[in-house]
Amino acid sequence: MDTLLEVKDLKKYFKTPNGFLHAVDGVSFGLARGTTLGVVGESGCGKSTLGRVILHLLEPTAGMMAFNGKDISDIGKNELKTIRQDMQMIFQDPYSSINPRMTIGEIVGEPLIIYNKFQNPADLNKRVNKLMETVGIAQRLVNAYPHELDGGRRQRVGIARALALNPKFIVCDEPVSSLDVSIRAQILNLMQDLQAELGLTYLFITHDLSVVRHISDEIAVMYLGKIVEKAESKELFRKQYHPYTKALLSAIPRPKVMKNKIKRVILKGEISSPINPEEKCRFFPRCIYAKEKCGISQPELREVERNHFVACHYYEEINSPS
Repeated sequence: MDTLLEVKDLKKYFKTPNGFLHAVDGVSFGLARGTTLGVVGESGCGKSTLGRVILHLLEPTAGMMAFNGKDISDIGKNELKTIRQDMQMIFQDPYSSINPRMTIGEIVGEPLIIYNKFQNPADLNKRVNKLMETVGIAQRLVNAYPHELDGGRRQRVGIARALALNPKFIVCDEPVSSLDVSIRAQILNLMQDLQAELGLTYLFITHDLSVVRHISDEIAVMYLGKIVEKAESKELFRKQYHPYTKALLSAIPRPKVMKNKIKRVILKGEISSPINPEEKCRFFPRCIYAKEKCGISQPELREVERNHFVACHYYEEINSPS
């Protein structure tokens, strides 16, 4: 398939008084055009940092990023402004990510004004109205302010703003986590419809495994800055090789009427410090399968089945029939 985004050994470190915090530490993946890669993991695993580094909202410490065949790892302000027309973001909090002093029409139209897309105000207003219609916002709300809208409508405003410049790629940073369940379903369905209609490519960041299963073509599981398992969505839910992935999926609430009961995996132990981490498996202190090698050697992400990657020294033993 045609690869839109390629990331190789991407790193983002933050300097602290005690050393460097490894927020993203050697992440690599490819994202095919028109597909969705879901990124899941606990809070603090580096999901949001990964998305912000790709968009250059945070500058990478090291690594390579290529977008649409062009290396964007280290580009100037003018080049970045040009390429950001094709790379947009939907933020987690639909209220704090939009200007409360601007009307809905002004918020949606702001990217078009910044990039001088329309010289005629009538054409600008026509485009704004079209964007509002696309995401399901009534035209009567064009002069309303964000505080007058509910969470679902505010998130639709954020989506409309992200779509304004006809991007190819959108980072979705937990776009439905703050919404009610019924509204959440509407936004997810809207995003899928827009992807099918406009050929969008998503990097979908979330901690909700039910959501990521619904929307993703592939899923990458992150733990303390590293991808520990990556596979197609259906394949990952069918079979997990990494013990952390097993624990995550076992935590998904399931109705009591389901015949196939999943044994709950309870994680114990302390989370390793992301500041100057030792050369060992990051999951080592919490893994019930850990052995001596795990404490002295960091496993590499490798393909164990077709398009199924895992970073675990003993994945075969963990998954062998007992």
